[in-house]
Amino acid sequence: MLEKLKATFESAKENLGFIAICLGVFAGLFLIAFLFERLFVKNRRRFSDTRYITYVALFSAMAGVLMLLEVPLFFAPSFYKMDLSELPVMICTFYLGPVAGVVSEFLKVLLKLVLKGTSTAFVGDFANFAVGCAFVLPATMVYHIKRGKRSALLGLVTGTVIMTVFGSMFNALFLIPKFAQLFHMDLSAIVAMGTSVNKSIVDIKTLVLYAVVPFNLLKGVVVSLLTFLLYKRVTPLLHIGDGRKNARKKKEKAETAEASAE
Repeated sequence: MLEKLKATFESAKENLGFIAICLGVFAGLFLIAFLFERLFVKNRRRFSDTRYITYVALFSAMAGVLMLLEVPLFFAPSFYKMDLSELPVMICTFYLGPVAGVVSEFLKVLLKLVLKGTSTAFVGDFANFAVGCAFVLPATMVYHIKRGKRSALLGLVTGTVIMTVFGSMFNALFLIPKFAQLFHMDLSAIVAMGTSVNKSIVDIKTLVLYAVVPFNLLKGVVVSLLTFLLYKRVTPLLHIGDGRKNARKKKEKAETAEASAE
């Protein structure tokens, strides 16, 4: 692990400009989530700082581990692999709010870098964070305005569509050219990797159309389905602390009333 950390640190020093862009995007997304949560989420739950941090850390850790379990896809080049790390992040975001989602996305990538390092000069890791936020943020914004099954489903569909559109444009305009630049590759070499799995891929546009679009759609549908099925089954476990807290408040209230009566 020390060797991986050393290699990651060396790669970070070589790509400080790109790292600065990544941190800037994180700050911007965090600000958007924070402002939305304060202005529009009127019925958001209140938690103690300790409990909030504990839940964010727990779900981020689960997401970081799931990020290591990547599955190659037959229709995409080898550098596109699907993971289910957005599942714990989505559950965390539905439960705690948009800010928790952005922070969890960031922490899961940091954990993955610590455990595995980077093989893409941080491009793939940044892509996972940015595209993941394009999925999680719209979904939770729709859901938290008015909680319910219908808004959860609408949010997940909205998040999947936005992630697919944003992820496709982001790959075509920034990520693929940046990957080629950092690795001193010609774009035609990247296209050729796509052609090897799908003869219809002949340029960047077709690479995005036949690989990136179905990749994001598949991930969005799978994570959305799992979130919709699991969220209500997971939340009772998260509410355990609420029950104890409410019981304690009732007990204290009863004791206060009894003392007043005396």
